[in-house]
Amino acid sequence: MASEKLRVLFLCTGNSARSQMAEALVNARLGEHWQAVSAGVKPSGQVNPHAIRALAEMSIQHQGKSKPADRFISEALDLVVTVCDDAAENCPVWVGKGLRAHLSFPDPAKASGTDEEVMTVFRQVLKDMSVQIPLLLKAKQKVLQVRN
Repeated sequence: MASEKLRVLFLCTGNSARSQMAEALVNARLGEHWQAVSAGVKPSGQVNPHAIRALAEMSIQHQGKSKPADRFISEALDLVVTVCDDAAENCPVWVGKGLRAHLSFPDPAKASGTDEEVMTVFRQVLKDMSVQIPLLLKAKQKVLQVRN
């Protein structure tokens, strides 16, 4: 009997870069066990094109949209992960269902310089996410399985 996928929400402020990349990464690489969505407390209304490019460079196609967090407030979520850089900004607080976790990533959308310099920042954040997020989800998956 196949078990249902666990649902994770990646939450940040604008839902244009970090949370979008996290959503796409999980759905592409960990989709056997996890279904990811993302949202922002002040959604920007669009996904940053540099995030889409960085994902495409890792062969991950993402066509997500910037969404408000309150869209998911009453949904059954297993885990909610904030992905803000605590040192640089205030992370949103989640009041809905689901275990909570935090991973700190700098906001690549704040990068400046040439297009290549900005892309370097997006690539590094995505690379860091591709290491840290699977480790977190693996640990939380064990906790959630014990609870259920």
